[in-house]
Amino acid sequence: MSQYSESPSANVAVSYAILDQSLWARFQQAETLAQFLETWLGLTTRQIDGMATGLLLAGDILDSSAFTLAAQWPAGGPPEDDLQDLARQALSTRQPVVIGEGTARRLLAQPLIVDEGLFGAVAVAVPASAAPTATLFRRLQWAAGWIELMLRREQEARDGELRERMTLAFDVLATLLERPKLAEAASALVTELARRLDCETVSIGLKKGRRMKIRAVSSAASFGRRVSLIKEVQHAMDEAVDQQAVVLWPEPEGWDFRVTRAHEDLARSHAVGAVLTIPLTSGSEVIGALTFERREGLGFSATEVEICDAVASVAGPILRDRELAGRWLPRRILGALGDLLLALLGPVHFGAKLATLAAAGLAAFLWVATTNYDVTSVARIEGTVQRSLVAPFNGYLASQSARAGDVVAAGQVIAVLDEKDLGLERLRLATALQQRTRELERAIAEREIAEANIIRAQMNQAEAQLALVEEQLARTRIRAPFAGYVVEGDLSQNVGGAIERGQTLFKIAPLESFRVVLEVDEHDIDEIAEAQTGSLRLSAFPERPLDYRVTSITPLARQGEGRNFFRVEAEPLGDSAALRPGMEGIARTAIAEARLAWVLSHKIVDWARLAWWRWQP
Repeated sequence: MSQYSESPSANVAVSYAILDQSLWARFQQAETLAQFLETWLGLTTRQIDGMATGLLLAGDILDSSAFTLAAQWPAGGPPEDDLQDLARQALSTRQPVVIGEGTARRLLAQPLIVDEGLFGAVAVAVPASAAPTATLFRRLQWAAGWIELMLRREQEARDGELRERMTLAFDVLATLLERPKLAEAASALVTELARRLDCETVSIGLKKGRRMKIRAVSSAASFGRRVSLIKEVQHAMDEAVDQQAVVLWPEPEGWDFRVTRAHEDLARSHAVGAVLTIPLTSGSEVIGALTFERREGLGFSATEVEICDAVASVAGPILRDRELAGRWLPRRILGALGDLLLALLGPVHFGAKLATLAAAGLAAFLWVATTNYDVTSVARIEGTVQRSLVAPFNGYLASQSARAGDVVAAGQVIAVLDEKDLGLERLRLATALQQRTRELERAIAEREIAEANIIRAQMNQAEAQLALVEEQLARTRIRAPFAGYVVEGDLSQNVGGAIERGQTLFKIAPLESFRVVLEVDEHDIDEIAEAQTGSLRLSAFPERPLDYRVTSITPLARQGEGRNFFRVEAEPLGDSAALRPGMEGIARTAIAEARLAWVLSHKIVDWARLAWWRWQP
């Protein structure tokens, strides 16, 4: 044998080394997810055992509800059913699974969990000579770190694209908000987009009638020398707006079908390599379009199309607002009326049509329907006669036996004034009268006529004073003039206190004679007339109506609680046994039958008339 010959084991080692090197090279250069997973599975099984086989079940990165075969090793050939079953068992339990421990062929399955999300499961079959099971699972767990790294890189890439779109959208938003006029905002927008997106030209157009009108072009100087080329931009915009879709020329693979004839003509006329047009929308209405042109050899990627679409979605409503703000007032009014008519008569806006029909039906009902017109007012119950009991003279309160709310009989003593001073005065006067009587008898016996006449005059004076004191003593008993309710007065806390002459001690109303007092607002007093009837509900008996008839109207306004009102008196009709003076409630005086629309709106109309009268020249 030659010294240069190699053994079979050396050839196998060299072959596996070349295989591992090839796998690592493909792993580092993987461009797609499928390539990454296939080379990852090959490297993982090679690290576990050189004779191991395996497969990987994976689902969508964002939706892991369905798992399919993503890779197998060695590649090619049908997948092993027992490995698939074991991998699905690991998916369902989210726990490592092993079968065949101690046999010639062990099967291991490890779920791949990233950020508590289930990405998939890897299952491998190893010979009996492989490392212990714990070591194998540890190697699978270490290998799973590459999956997590790959997912995080993809998430970082998506986040980077999102940040780029958001940054550009916010920059565009700031650019538009800084300029209140449409021309300035549109010019600044296309200039900023051409600079940020590396475009030859960016044009913006807004709908005028059924056609597009170019409002701003980023390379306005060059277009000034070729005004006819603007028409081709308008045609491209019309093509995109008519289809209400994003139009890109040349069309990339997998792109939905679009009519691109105008875009192709524009690219040839302007000598550019790619043209992109995105409709501008405000709400559900297409108001214009943005057209982007790039030089030869520089097209638009899917990410860049999404960025331009995000910019258009932000710019559309602001440009629409700037356009409406720049119109003259008559044009704004006509535009609003036109939009209203379009909503009512056009083929869409079913909700607006339904609301209009409902409003028209409601207005017709209010105009045709009639109802009883009533004047509502605050009401209270008063006695027909109300007597005040006042202090007859200055003195002190000795006792009281009734207070507000009590029922008293005619002549009942309800309070007593202190009579000690009056008793002493009566004793003094009686003693003086007796003394004058003896002096009179002596003068008559001595025939002193003049002195007798003087004494008689003094006796008359003493008798008059004594009669006055007796009358005052009788008045110390405060008696009820008639049977009724004590409406006002509570002296229970003033026993022993001073009482001044003329001070009101009690107010008494009769038992069965009542009247209803209405506080009618000054806006409604013109509707009230004598003999009108109404219904009253008291707070004490809200379930029981009380009818009444208007008897008199006080022609003098009063003020209270921030309003002017007139006092209207009425007599209650029907049973009034449950009534008590001081009760309050709400009264409704029946006026006449009137249209429901007038009943609901006449107060507003009257207020408008007064306001117009106040401010008219």
